[in-house]
Amino acid sequence: MANHLELLTELQNLEKVPSLERLRAAQKRRAQQLKRWAAYEKDMQNKKRRNDKRRAHGGPQESRRRVSFAASVALLEASARNDPGEVRYLLKNNVSPDLCNEDGLTALHQCCIDNYEEMVRILLAHGATVNAQDNELWTPLHAAATCGHTGLVKILIQHDADLLAVNSDGNMPYDLCEDDPTLDIIETAMANRGITQEMINETRASVEKRMLGDIQNLLQDGADVNHHDSQGATLLHIAAANGYAQVTETLLEGGARTDVRDSDGWTPIHAAACWGQVHVAELLVSHGANLNAKTYMEETPIDLCEDEEFRNHLLELKHKHDIIMKSQLKHKTSLCRRTSSAGSRGKVVRRASLSDRHNLCRKEYQTEAIVWRGGREEERERESDQENSRAADDGSRAPGILKDGGRQNGCVSAPALPASNGDPVTPDPHGPTTSTEESKPKERAQTLSELKKQRSAAKLLPHPVLNGHMGNGSTNPEDPRMPQVSSNGSAVYFTPASGDPPLLRFKQPIEDEDPKSHGCCCVS
Repeated sequence: MANHLELLTELQNLEKVPSLERLRAAQKRRAQQLKRWAAYEKDMQNKKRRNDKRRAHGGPQESRRRVSFAASVALLEASARNDPGEVRYLLKNNVSPDLCNEDGLTALHQCCIDNYEEMVRILLAHGATVNAQDNELWTPLHAAATCGHTGLVKILIQHDADLLAVNSDGNMPYDLCEDDPTLDIIETAMANRGITQEMINETRASVEKRMLGDIQNLLQDGADVNHHDSQGATLLHIAAANGYAQVTETLLEGGARTDVRDSDGWTPIHAAACWGQVHVAELLVSHGANLNAKTYMEETPIDLCEDEEFRNHLLELKHKHDIIMKSQLKHKTSLCRRTSSAGSRGKVVRRASLSDRHNLCRKEYQTEAIVWRGGREEERERESDQENSRAADDGSRAPGILKDGGRQNGCVSAPALPASNGDPVTPDPHGPTTSTEESKPKERAQTLSELKKQRSAAKLLPHPVLNGHMGNGSTNPEDPRMPQVSSNGSAVYFTPASGDPPLLRFKQPIEDEDPKSHGCCCVS
């Protein structure tokens, strides 16, 4: 066949010739190609015939590739085909009857599923383990009971199959049996062996008890309970999937985390929801498990739950959990607001009126003085304006003044009251008012403008009125500490009817003086 360069040269030449000539050249090339292909096929057929003749006459054979299988694969395949001859051949050649595949399934398991009684007898006769367990802890009796194979159940029971074997789901063979004749055979065998309900309960709880003991030992040794296996599963995943409530509680108290994910993104609450473990799910939620957590496939625990009743229960738990979280968030928000407003507390206090702060200080001084002198509790309250006005109308003495001008109940006597003309007037301790009071039997009520004038005048003066109240109790009208006239020439005075002195309302109280040098620190 022409090479590539020859074909290119021929094409260049054919471009210059007419189309009919080009068509004839193409047909010629195609005929040459078919002729060469036919010759090639003929040569290949001749080689094949020669090789076949050599093999037929016993000539040297070419080396062949042989495929070999493991003994376990061969035994399982022969058992699945129900080939007793090959199974006997393998067993006679020292192949173990307990060989299993990657799922832990033995030949006896497979024959119990397929209902091959002859194969089961052959395997048991050659020493197959009657209580062999696969990866899910299923025994051959589990398989036969589930499938309802009565004949196989009888054979297995005759070979002392364990009637109380528990699989990974916590089920015994009679739990999985839905065929009534098969169930009667199993229950009759259980009664003949003396199996009671207590034995059944103890056997079911034995696995959980062993796991609980192992976990307690781990906690005592200080081991990490959040350690995960090759698939990312922790002890809490295993306990949740199996429904071990006591083990789950112990792990949670020991510091097991509910948010650890395995290789598929499953948390323990996913495992509990998938396998329908109600009590374990409640425990996990109460310890902070998130029902909104999603796997790598975007599945929540509620999505994995197949039981409708359990799903509704999980929805109720989720609703309650959301309510609790909202209330906690609201409480946290209110606490944050209080904390943020704490810095402005001083500004709030400074915005209070001066009289309110003064009254608060006076109450504190009175309470402190009463505690020091052991007075009665009612002395902390100030006398009302009604009692003061009634005392002024009756012309009686001011409260707290004794006959000798001393103290009563730890309160100092009232200072001398200045008259309207500027002369001080001392209250008579033995009788009614003085001549000045006779000329003025009643003090007229002060107007608002007068009170304002008195207050403005009091602001320009020092604290002699306070000294008169908190000093040695002197009532001398000639005392230089007692002001008689304000800066504008008007008299500065107060009466029981007018209430407290203006100075006491608008000036901050002075600090308490030493009680040793003064008789009392109580403000009347």
